[in-house]
Amino acid sequence: MTPNNPHNSFLSEAKSLVLDQISNEQFGVSELAEAMHMSRSNLLRKIKKHTGLSASRFIREIRLQKAAELLLKTDMTASEVSFEVGFGNPSYFTKCYREYFGYPPGETKSRASDISDTTGNDNTDHTESKTRYKIYIAVAAVALIATLAFFRNELFSTSSAETLEKSVAFLPFKNLSEDPNNLYFINGIMEASLTNLQKIEDVRVISRTSTEKYRNQSATVTQIGEELKVSYLVEGSGQKIDNAVLLNIQLIDVANDKPIWSEQYQYELKDVFTLQNTVAKKIALAIEANITPDELKIINKKPTDNLLAYDYYLKGLEAQQKKTAESLLKAIDYFNQAIAEDQEYANAYAQIAISYFFLEMYKPEKEFLEQLNENADKALLYDSTSELSLIAKAVYYIGIREYRLAIPHLEKALDYNPNASIAVLILSDLYARAMPNTSKYLSYALKGMQLEVNANDSISQSYLYLHLSNALVQTGFAKEAVQYINRSLDFNPNNEHSPYLKRFIEYANDKNMEHLITRLEAEWKKDTSRVDITQELGKLYYFQENYEQAYFYYHRYKELQLDKVDLYPQENLKIGLVFKEMGYDKKASEYFEAYDAYCKADESIYQPASLAMQLIYQGNYDGAIAKLNEFSQESNFQYWMVLFLEKDPLLKRLKSHPEYDVTISKIKQQFWNQHHELRITLEKNNLI
Repeated sequence: MTPNNPHNSFLSEAKSLVLDQISNEQFGVSELAEAMHMSRSNLLRKIKKHTGLSASRFIREIRLQKAAELLLKTDMTASEVSFEVGFGNPSYFTKCYREYFGYPPGETKSRASDISDTTGNDNTDHTESKTRYKIYIAVAAVALIATLAFFRNELFSTSSAETLEKSVAFLPFKNLSEDPNNLYFINGIMEASLTNLQKIEDVRVISRTSTEKYRNQSATVTQIGEELKVSYLVEGSGQKIDNAVLLNIQLIDVANDKPIWSEQYQYELKDVFTLQNTVAKKIALAIEANITPDELKIINKKPTDNLLAYDYYLKGLEAQQKKTAESLLKAIDYFNQAIAEDQEYANAYAQIAISYFFLEMYKPEKEFLEQLNENADKALLYDSTSELSLIAKAVYYIGIREYRLAIPHLEKALDYNPNASIAVLILSDLYARAMPNTSKYLSYALKGMQLEVNANDSISQSYLYLHLSNALVQTGFAKEAVQYINRSLDFNPNNEHSPYLKRFIEYANDKNMEHLITRLEAEWKKDTSRVDITQELGKLYYFQENYEQAYFYYHRYKELQLDKVDLYPQENLKIGLVFKEMGYDKKASEYFEAYDAYCKADESIYQPASLAMQLIYQGNYDGAIAKLNEFSQESNFQYWMVLFLEKDPLLKRLKSHPEYDVTISKIKQQFWNQHHELRITLEKNNLI
């Protein structure tokens, strides 16, 4: 008899709650956490600890086990069962079922029959009692398989069941030196130890910017671990005394609120790099992280042999942290002093380039691009395997808008430092705007949130959540996007972009166009000079064929755009159609010509769809269908295409075409197939 323990009790309660909501597709991790009266992060950690599974996979496997039972006991089809157990898409259900059991749902009875046939003579009469007995045997067989699969992590590993995710945050080290000006040096040791640990792919290391807020706070270990979503915290204090460094380090298990390793180090200044490397490797050893030989080689690499150069470098890093114009210029000066001491100091060159990038990040005209590029090139010359050198060159390419050249440098940087949050956040932004790719945007936005759990200020935190919610809804995760857009607003209610995006996330969930227009108009009234909202309202009224209201907003939009760059050239066909309906034929022709020029210049994945709409207007319906079919083969297009494509009045002209329904269905199916593949990948990597 299995002993009754809290692990089994917890899992039994969780499973029972999922089964109670088995047909509710919307019952997910957040709902389970609420039902169990615990935080989402606590639920995730506890399920991971007891089963080795992510919470979303834990729920999915319960649904699959129930599906197997229904397929055996009832005459329901696989499609009917998929909806009965909360899978909204039969093809996704089939894929998950096959991966879990090793065969498709349709073979469940025959597979179970094969098992039960071994229990008796095949030639015996199939009496009712024997048939029922065989069904019981079959159900038991499948239940056994499901149970073994469900508890496989507990059965095969007792020690690993207690192993938490290898996630670490360094709390700000305390400066115990008599001279408070030595804080930069103690911070530098912390930063270097953190950076070395970041280079181990098996460990998730939270960025320094996420932990700086705890420098003067009295939060408990449990509270900090909960907020940062990490399993381990590193605390430290240090002193710089003449030519020696004294450092005290302890590693804390957050779940049990107790140190699992602590040590005191006393090194001469000349051995400071050995100290930093030792700390990183000892922490990795304590949490049983796997370190590859290549990672070890990178960790052991000395950035410079010149201690004075390193001292200037640390002062530069401390100044750079503030990211004001004044502090960035001060940082550049320190890095230049470091280079004066060591002219081959790759990291110093790289940090000068990165500082110039931050200095001019929001300026339309870049003054320091030449200096940025020169320093990036020197960084690569002296160390082409440093993630900082690669990031430095990437931000130069971003400055000159050669985004395609920036991406391989950023991806290579992540090869050398998988936890380099700056590379992750820049990639997220590039895939959101410059080179739209919804799945990559979401992946990097989620990764960015894992590394930048807490930004230094509420405004930055608000924008991190804004990015994540935008990435989620673009890939069809509309329900998941809600909690993050709400968090964005919690951190900064004055973030003007968050309420705007929230209206569309609400529409993605309720599909109520009237509510969307009403809510968006309320946002517009707060600031009638908002170009983005003005244009969207024109489009929404166009979808409703309310051309008078559409004209009002489109006309206002064009007034706001006077003598400025056309921000939404893809909308000119809709604008032209509205102006034509209102009798402004000449002006409409100008917009049609502008749309034609846009289509010819467009190199994005959306060009076939844009051309299709133009062909519909021109009356070439066969050509339009061909272009829509071409678009249906594209990957990673935004959910807005699925939501709003058939709302366009132009498409009504195409509905009589014999291939219309099949073509539109292909576009939708392409999106949802990729959505479900992405869901599997994200769940597998514990990103959702």
